[in-house]
Amino acid sequence: MRKFAVHLRILSYMRILTEKMLSRGVGAMTDEELLCLLLGEGDDSEKEMVARLLDECGGTLAGVVARDVSRLRMISGMGLRRARQLKVAAEIGRRVAAERSSEVVEISSSDDVERLMRPLVDALPYEECWALYLTSSNRVIERMRVSQGGVQATVVDHRLIVKRALELLATQVILVHNHPSGAAEPSAQDRQLTQRAAEACRLFDITLLDHIIIARNNDSYSFRSHSLL
Repeated sequence: MRKFAVHLRILSYMRILTEKMLSRGVGAMTDEELLCLLLGEGDDSEKEMVARLLDECGGTLAGVVARDVSRLRMISGMGLRRARQLKVAAEIGRRVAAERSSEVVEISSSDDVERLMRPLVDALPYEECWALYLTSSNRVIERMRVSQGGVQATVVDHRLIVKRALELLATQVILVHNHPSGAAEPSAQDRQLTQRAAEACRLFDITLLDHIIIARNNDSYSFRSHSLL
């Protein structure tokens, strides 16, 4: 009898979540509700597991997605199946966002750069630096990953950036890299890279338009908006 009552409670909660999704759309659901629908059957123990999951990952979905499978599965109640399911769902979302971001073909602000690049680097556990090559009318010719590094830094060869710009006949360049630590504030190394890249570009009449740092929780830093370019 007790088992039957628990089963009814589970069905009732899942029905509430499903009806909310159908009537108001998934955008109206909380992070906890989305994770419950994705990972479990909706009973009290799994709601507690979702709460622990968010708590251990900084309270955000971005923090959850950034964890690898081996760490997720160790959270009480998760296990390999749920951890794998979560990472697959996150990767599907990332790929869809990346496909949509490719629709951005003209850059008019740092917001356009974020829409184009955040889906590619936001959830990475290590730093990557990319270069966007533009025409004089700000149309994107190509986006190229120029380096991949560790959690704290990545080494970028500014000569490689300029070389590709010359090959593409690009007149403008924007650098973009991520900070997995979550803080968008530039380091001394970031400032040095920006200065060297700008100087190298000027030698060939190429303009370094901006250097944008993308961090989690929609945080970012634009060198141009801070009058550093």
